[in-house]
Amino acid sequence: MDVDVVARGSTAAGLPVEVNGINVIAEAERRGTPRTLFWPWCASNIAVLSISYGSFFLGFAVSFWQATIAGLAGIVLSFLLVGFVSLAGKRGSAPTMVLSRAAFGVRGNALPTAASWLLLVGWETVLVALSTLATATVFAELGWSSGAVTKVVAFIVVAAVIVAVGMLGFDVIMKVQAWLTVLLAIMTVGYVALTADEVSWSAVSALPGGSATAVLGVLVLAATSLGLGWVNTAADYSRYLPRRASSRGVIGWTTLGGSIAPVLLVAYGILLAGSNQGLAEKVGADPVGALTTLLPTWYLIPFALVAIGGLVSGAILDIYSSGLALLTLGLRVPRWAAAGVDGVLMVLGTIYLVWIASDFIGPFQAFLITLGVPIAAWCGYFLGDLATRRRDYAEGELYDPAGRYGALNPVAVGALLLGTALGWGLVTSTANGFGWEGYLLNPLGLGGRTGSWAYANLGVLIALATGFLAALLATSRVRHQERP
Repeated sequence: MDVDVVARGSTAAGLPVEVNGINVIAEAERRGTPRTLFWPWCASNIAVLSISYGSFFLGFAVSFWQATIAGLAGIVLSFLLVGFVSLAGKRGSAPTMVLSRAAFGVRGNALPTAASWLLLVGWETVLVALSTLATATVFAELGWSSGAVTKVVAFIVVAAVIVAVGMLGFDVIMKVQAWLTVLLAIMTVGYVALTADEVSWSAVSALPGGSATAVLGVLVLAATSLGLGWVNTAADYSRYLPRRASSRGVIGWTTLGGSIAPVLLVAYGILLAGSNQGLAEKVGADPVGALTTLLPTWYLIPFALVAIGGLVSGAILDIYSSGLALLTLGLRVPRWAAAGVDGVLMVLGTIYLVWIASDFIGPFQAFLITLGVPIAAWCGYFLGDLATRRRDYAEGELYDPAGRYGALNPVAVGALLLGTALGWGLVTSTANGFGWEGYLLNPLGLGGRTGSWAYANLGVLIALATGFLAALLATSRVRHQERP
């Protein structure tokens, strides 16, 4: 496996600890090829959670083909955005949210960075909670103890692994993700082989078709659940590449690595959920653990390993990038310490989800859509800004409010706020505390919060388009920045 991208650092107990933080990576440390990006993106998205998304998509009351086509389109297109953002890492050799300072200003960038940090910590928490619940479900299926003690032990082990790898940093992450990709792929194939007889094509093909707005809702949920959840981290893993690395390769390997597993697993998940209504109902309470009900007892332990391994691989990238985001916000501690701080917050959030919250899927979808809106607006502006740049970033001035990028770009911040305001007005959620969303659906004649457009979550796409168009209209600022 090609995992020769190395981050220089000190050592602790024989393990390399990355000492680079949000600084620009020195030229001597830039190595590797674009294909190395396949491993972290594939490992972090090969989780069997993607099978459960099939049930979520059918929840929009659409047919098999509608759910499949819309879901796969949302996955591939959203990871294509991740590929484009990865180009910035190759061109600037700095973390994503540091490079974002060129577009938003060194101080103004604090707003999208804060949203990015919240999204990443939220994802860490969700993935650890799912790992804990999945372990308890597997133990219950085996007839073993599945109570509080089992959950606590699983929670401690999973959290410790995630925090430890995140603190060690880039080199360890790239190696771990490469091996996880291969192991998880093999064991996931085993799951599919053992459950394939559960698929009933007659039941699946009989699913009635849904409205165009429902299909759009599937596409948006697929995008926010997968690729859009990673756009704010993409350059973190391409920043160690040499500037001469192929741009097409960066985009292609990132998109392929991120989308190939979800494309296959989501399609299979739609087949399973469409064949078994009981499974679809169980997924809402325990998205990963519910999948164990289809397995023979002897495969439950391997399933637990593949389920938890896939979730852990995603959380590892999240905690690494959330630590970088925290440093970008101004926390003056070593990178590994910032990852540790986020680990503490992840632990507290998991305790709430596993032992206090009464529902999982409602808050989960509300979280994805609500934070997906400002991230989409940021992504649109960032990509529009990147597309108009003809020169590489002025590295030192990414850290200087008095430099060419300035302290604040009012156009970028205004576009982020406008895109978010429009987006939140066009999305809805049934979770408690989110009833304020969708405030534009009625004034715009879209049927209000109970109309046909209510769950299309059009606001995510509007936010993305708002940011992108605003950046294209602000090209004069970029030309001014690029003057010698």
